[in-house]
Amino acid sequence: MPSRTLLTSASLADAALLTHTEQGREWPLLVWAPGPGVRMVSSAVLGGGIGERGWVLNAQVPPGYDRLDPVDHLRELAAGAGLAGPGVGLMTAAPVADLRRAADGGVRAVVTAGIGVRGWAAAPGDGGVTAPRPGTINIIVSVPVPLTDAALVNAVATATEAKVQALVELGADASGTPTDAVCVAAPTPEGTEAEPFAGPRSRWGARLARAVHAATRAACADLVKP
Repeated sequence: MPSRTLLTSASLADAALLTHTEQGREWPLLVWAPGPGVRMVSSAVLGGGIGERGWVLNAQVPPGYDRLDPVDHLRELAAGAGLAGPGVGLMTAAPVADLRRAADGGVRAVVTAGIGVRGWAAAPGDGGVTAPRPGTINIIVSVPVPLTDAALVNAVATATEAKVQALVELGADASGTPTDAVCVAAPTPEGTEAEPFAGPRSRWGARLARAVHAATRAACADLVKP
């Protein structure tokens, strides 16, 4: 269970690094709890899709993690951290304590990365692979303005493009890893018009792209062998 109860933290910059115990050892657990009034889009196993979400956690688990109930496990970790209601749960064997942060014009990004298993998205075959080293890039982004459903989906695409750009610039022979996940959060529209675009040339999409690019590049820089 997590090491202590977490208080609400409105800004992604205040995301807390806790710990949880698995297989007799403590592992990092990143938790951001903005509370009510936030919509998120995510590819996560827990809380994926689009909807109101009050928190995000990114749990590091042991290499070779073999529990068959990751959703229940993430719910247990959330409850232990004092989190209630709907939220988003991510997992990774990559070192969560080595997270990297970046910000641009009010958009904030946090990235944890392991690229021991990586490749190109359009690789031949069924994609089965044995993981000798951790390989997951998890991206969490907060945007300070409301976004429409379409713009939230667009933001996921923009974040992914920015991630790929960082990997290519670093010389990684990959567009990502087989288990990458992303979560984008934005305020719930309350009497204000939501932004309809989040592509890389839109105002907020461009800021999101730069923040994700900077955080991903920093997180992966020491992982790419020359």
